[in-house]
Amino acid sequence: MDKIEIPTQKLSADAVMPRYAHEGDAGVDLYAAADVTVRPGERALVPTGIKMAIPNGYEGQVRPKSGLALRHGLTVLNTPGTVDAPYRGEVGVIVINHDHNTAYEVKKGEKIAQMVFNKVEYAVFTEVSALEATSRGSGGYGSTGKR
Repeated sequence: MDKIEIPTQKLSADAVMPRYAHEGDAGVDLYAAADVTVRPGERALVPTGIKMAIPNGYEGQVRPKSGLALRHGLTVLNTPGTVDAPYRGEVGVIVINHDHNTAYEVKKGEKIAQMVFNKVEYAVFTEVSALEATSRGSGGYGSTGKR
């Protein structure tokens, strides 16, 4: 299995380094660096207490934890959130509480999201006067679903 090195800086001694929970997992767990209350229907930025130097040609995708989503309605708002290679600030997780009645108390040290690293392909855009025709054409937004 290919591995990439991600230099990671802890912003405090008690920040938790990202890690894989099981061999073969796609994502590393990200941990909260502070207690944060997320009221029903509200969103919040949860700090992780770490900075990363993701290598050029890669991105880190911040994704929800399925257990938090299922049990508490807490998910990542801009999923997947992208951490670009040149970014050197603290990694934060934007969460939203979809539970209608109960606030969620994020606890410092708790798993709050996961991050998957992906190679990035760069595109070159060429202006043309017309596009090649396909059998689908311009059908979109439900054009292949039930009628």
